[in-house]
Amino acid sequence: MSVECTKYAIVTGANRGIGLACTRALLDAGLHVAMLGRDGYSLADSSAEFGTRVRVVVCDVANSSAVNAAAQVLVSAWGAPQVVVHNAGIVRRAPVDSLSDEAWDASLAVNLSGPFYLTRATMPPMRAAGSGRHVYIASISSTLGTPQLSAYCAAKWGVVGFMKSVAEELRGSGLQAMAVLPGSVDTRMLEGSGFAPQMRPADIASTVVYAALHAPAAMNGSAIEVFGP
Repeated sequence: MSVECTKYAIVTGANRGIGLACTRALLDAGLHVAMLGRDGYSLADSSAEFGTRVRVVVCDVANSSAVNAAAQVLVSAWGAPQVVVHNAGIVRRAPVDSLSDEAWDASLAVNLSGPFYLTRATMPPMRAAGSGRHVYIASISSTLGTPQLSAYCAAKWGVVGFMKSVAEELRGSGLQAMAVLPGSVDTRMLEGSGFAPQMRPADIASTVVYAALHAPAAMNGSAIEVFGP
């Protein structure tokens, strides 16, 4: 069976917030989008407005087998992705001395292991295609510490370090890796943080589109800070 060669982006955590805004912006830029998330019902509701240029894939990015299966389905159907937006994230707030093993492990599994699993799964077809970009949604928490947010901060610092290593491995291949570091954005994740939102999800999405499609290749390895006006 022949593969339909489609210019498309994979967006994780695509059912709401920054992920949904990135889906809209990438569709507006002319790409198809594969929307990945754990909640199939929420994904179905969020994708209903987009039509046939969107494909919904239920996938827990913290599960390496699920990520491998999702990548195989997409590459078999559409070929190598042009863009991969690693957006899925969770927050578990607690002081270090009362942070549970489950909360720590879950935070690192989704926020840090998830980008690793999806990068590893999509790298071979993207290398074979000779072009494409990985864009990692990190955070202002990649640059500073926040009380009761130790697991999230650790994971997001890790995301930037991981991205920079990936960028070095990709150098000269035609592929690039970059990170976008948002400040406080008006999303569900910000609720309970004590910080007022300074930006909308669309503000971050426009930066993601720039990094994914328009930034010069010389920006490989860049961490783009977007902390608000």
